[in-house]
Amino acid sequence: MAYDNTVVLVGNVTRDPELRFTPNGQATTSFGLAVNRRWQNRQTQEWEEQTSFFDVVCWREMAENVSESIARGSRVIVTGRLEQRSWETPEGDKRSRVEVIADELGPSLRWATAQVVKNERRGAATNGAPSSPAPSARPAPVAADAPYAEDEEPF
Repeated sequence: MAYDNTVVLVGNVTRDPELRFTPNGQATTSFGLAVNRRWQNRQTQEWEEQTSFFDVVCWREMAENVSESIARGSRVIVTGRLEQRSWETPEGDKRSRVEVIADELGPSLRWATAQVVKNERRGAATNGAPSSPAPSARPAPVAADAPYAEDEEPF
């Protein structure tokens, strides 16, 4: 199946993931992502930079894993799709927001290392009842030990 609305972003997490649950118990996590673009101006030979900010939303098991595995300043790779949602404020103002709905998410290993720990699989093996992973099966946080500031590209 071809996807015509796919984005791949590599950037730094700007705020800690916020884990919430819908009224029917579905986990959702959202966080901010800053994507930096740097280029050399051909006329002035000076480096220029532009930063774009995105809201990323994760659902179900990925939401729980993300909330336990990444933190502000972590560099991550997100693959997903753009989705616009609209709502009306209590004052009657119409609002709209474009978000990235994550399909896959992982740590960037360009300037860091990470330890991947596989969670127990939920679903069929337990007749559909979710099983809570053992504490030792929880993913380790991405190491943020880098010789540069959290909001700075290490060039």
